[in-house]
Amino acid sequence: MHPHANQPVVSAGAPLNGARGVVIMIHGRNASPRDILTLVPALDVTDIAYIAPSAAGQTWYPFSFLAETSKNEPYLSSALTRIEEVLADVVERGIGMRQIVLLGFSQGACLASEFVVRHANRYGGLVAFSGGLIGPPGTSWNYPGSLDRTPVFLGCSDVDAHVPKTRVDETAVVLERMGAVITKRIYPGMGHLINDEEIEFARRMIRQAAQG
Repeated sequence: MHPHANQPVVSAGAPLNGARGVVIMIHGRNASPRDILTLVPALDVTDIAYIAPSAAGQTWYPFSFLAETSKNEPYLSSALTRIEEVLADVVERGIGMRQIVLLGFSQGACLASEFVVRHANRYGGLVAFSGGLIGPPGTSWNYPGSLDRTPVFLGCSDVDAHVPKTRVDETAVVLERMGAVITKRIYPGMGHLINDEEIEFARRMIRQAAQG
């Protein structure tokens, strides 16, 4: 089963043909591509194509990212496959992997992080706003391959009701072990949201990726 198959992809910014870089933007639970694309004016990087795939029913997988993985199937596998399809289409159109940033918020940040460890490569970057790797407590993420100094930004509150700080910490350890260059920011008392400093980190990463 592939419940997210053939869901629409919404774009903003520059046309994909001729763009200096691409940001694949992955929305959160009970949200849509239009929601995550509201970040584009704040990111304010020109000549970039921003591409946001849609989840069926506005949710990538039904339960918490900390639940037993089997409970989130077949939706989780379908979501990962959908990101792979979107990425493959971008690459087929002539955009190099080093020019591609994966960015997600909340459930989308979890999905982006999980995708990157399962598909190790040298990406332009990974931005995970309030999210982390997927799996119940005690999960080991032992996937092959190297991230080859892919820049990664992890940002989250220390009291996020959905994302424990411990999982953000674990995510940083796994990604660094796979060769990523990590920037982690934990914000005291912040809600489940994205702040201006996080946007600035993402903006710098996207600009760097656009240089190839």
